[in-house]
Amino acid sequence: MKITEVIQLLFIGATVALIPLSILWFSKSAKTTQQRFSKLVAITLFFTLDLIMFGAFTRLTDSGLGCPDWPGCYGAESPFSAAKHIAEAYAAQPTGPVSFSKAWIEMLHRYFAKALGLLFIIIMVWAWVKRRELKQSPTLPTLLFFGVCLQGAFGAWTVTLKLMPIIVTIHLLGGNLLLAVTAWLWERQKPIQTMSAPTARLLPYAWFALVILFMQIALGGWVSTNYAALACLDFPLCQGKVIPPMDFANAYTLWRDLGETGAGTAIPFQALTAIHWVHRNFAFFVFAVMGYLAWRTWKEPALRNLSAWIVGMLAWQLVTGLTNIFMQWPLPVALVHNGGAAVLVLVTTLLVARMQIAARAGATANVDNPASAPARPAAVQ
Repeated sequence: MKITEVIQLLFIGATVALIPLSILWFSKSAKTTQQRFSKLVAITLFFTLDLIMFGAFTRLTDSGLGCPDWPGCYGAESPFSAAKHIAEAYAAQPTGPVSFSKAWIEMLHRYFAKALGLLFIIIMVWAWVKRRELKQSPTLPTLLFFGVCLQGAFGAWTVTLKLMPIIVTIHLLGGNLLLAVTAWLWERQKPIQTMSAPTARLLPYAWFALVILFMQIALGGWVSTNYAALACLDFPLCQGKVIPPMDFANAYTLWRDLGETGAGTAIPFQALTAIHWVHRNFAFFVFAVMGYLAWRTWKEPALRNLSAWIVGMLAWQLVTGLTNIFMQWPLPVALVHNGGAAVLVLVTTLLVARMQIAARAGATANVDNPASAPARPAAVQ
């Protein structure tokens, strides 16, 4: 790919990034450096969630190889310039991974990813340059910058390694991790809220719940990237059995090509069944862990809205998960199921961050005197 085409790609990404940046610039509610920085982080957080959704759409429409090279499309900056190559590939294999619609879906995803990368660069630079005014460490914005660079590398490997399941799954996890860290940074811009002592003692459990949630997302990503969603079309049984025939060895051989075993043969249906069955049954454990966390934090005023969101998103995931099974994975439902998982990561991270920040600041009210202490700005951290 020529350097001029790379520059064109970067220019397109920068143009997309100007949309949220213009919202920030003309916002009347953000006047101080702290307010503008908080607004920028909030916009980037929303943009990250959107990109996760668009990435799910790219994956679920089988558009990941719509442009089989990287970072451009057949060496060009857009499907317009690659029209001849796309037409030839589509003519040779009409049911294959390349078509004009899939090429555009894939390239739009890349354009938005480049725009998001630019937003993270701006956040990092701003955090370093204005660190005295913001009164907070720029470490987290710096980690986000390196994280988005690594995420870009996995995006490239997703294409060059032809949708290898482990690479695509790590790419999905990376997107959710970026979302979580950005949510933490956003929470850090808010005033510190006081927690009661019993709630403060739940912090290790809240961390445990967040880890369990990421494990379930990894299992769900493994289902999606191995196309195992339709391995069980009944519920609560799977293929009419509590424990159907399963092949765990081939199911969880991580380093292998799409649709193949580690030995290079076609992956058996029993392996796909195992992948689906584990994700489905681990969900019961996740529901119990997350439900208990929401119940225990419900009475805490500073966490009640987040607890309500957790309960709502658990219900959402249950409904969309069952709908995927009984309606055989319709695209809109599959998409909102993926999005629901990302929102659950978002609200759970905000809950954990709020508890952790309060604990570090020592903002824990005495059990016998639960009156909240005056909130201090998060910038004192």
